[in-house]
Amino acid sequence: MVALVDLINARLRRVPIWPLYVAGLLPPFWYLYLGVTGGLGAEPISALEHRLGLLGLQFLLLGLAITPLRRFTGISLIRFRRAIGLLAFYYVGMHLLVWLALDIRDPSRIWADLLKRPYITIGMVGFAILVPLAVTSNNASVRKLGPRWRRLHWLVYPAVMLGAAHFVMLRKGWQIEPLIYLALALGLLLLRLKLPRRSGQRTVRI
Repeated sequence: MVALVDLINARLRRVPIWPLYVAGLLPPFWYLYLGVTGGLGAEPISALEHRLGLLGLQFLLLGLAITPLRRFTGISLIRFRRAIGLLAFYYVGMHLLVWLALDIRDPSRIWADLLKRPYITIGMVGFAILVPLAVTSNNASVRKLGPRWRRLHWLVYPAVMLGAAHFVMLRKGWQIEPLIYLALALGLLLLRLKLPRRSGQRTVRI
């Protein structure tokens, strides 16, 4: 088993990261093409918003799963975590852009919708949290911030939970799909809790 994990990790180290960025940039444009050509159904703007938002949440969860995957299986995707996080921010940003530019279109409605619809407020707070994480996702920021960089990036945890809550509230009622994503987010956070051998106190392992 150890030999197999070592082989997988050795192969993963040879995989370049740039194709992930290239492939990750394409889905919004493909979905936009589908919307223009009638491939997204009767409500293309709503479908486009949903697909981009869901991609953002999926990539956030994928990034959150990297540490538990390494802990329990030994398989390391750490070198891809930055790309996954930036693509998550990209999809969430595109989701927000579609809402602003194609859905509400009227800037005067933004504040009214924020006050009227709590799920929009929660989504905006989640996006705001992701902004400093995306801005500091570079080697220069890691060197400049030092230990503070890791503490800053703990913000990904509330961002993921806000994203999952946004999805649940958006769907209205207790629908199974958003609840599954909420359960995944909670489960991945719980997997990061580790019981120390001596103190018996729970700490979060990053």
